[in-house]
Amino acid sequence: MRIALDEARAARDRGETPVGAVIADPATGAVLARAGNRTRELSDPTAHAEMLAIRAACAARGSERLTGLDLYVTLEPCAMCAAAIAAARIGRLCYGASDPKSGGVEQGARVFSHPQTHHRPEVFGGIAETEAAELLRMFFAARR
Repeated sequence: MRIALDEARAARDRGETPVGAVIADPATGAVLARAGNRTRELSDPTAHAEMLAIRAACAARGSERLTGLDLYVTLEPCAMCAAAIAAARIGRLCYGASDPKSGGVEQGARVFSHPQTHHRPEVFGGIAETEAAELLRMFFAARR
């Protein structure tokens, strides 16, 4: 999660919403991909940290499946990212701050609880939650 927080801080420094993501192999500890939000920079509403990390990890693996890998993200994924996590067959999702407004895992859409979901990763929330939430609070407070 420390690397994901670094990515979130880098996103903040670029003027993006401070969310960072890392995909790692729990068997070896190797980081396959890391990313921060780039929606403004790329003029792409799908350029969330999770989506960018999933794309990079799939390219690194040469497969659309990320079975057995862990995704660390500083904010609870939205419904779009949760659907991509399921499609990629990520084994474990660890996230920091909950997102009552736009979350799609334990808030809002609860994508993994739908019977149509073909894959449900293990989910662990609240990892470095205070630090992740503070990054977001400070970012939005500065914008107001």
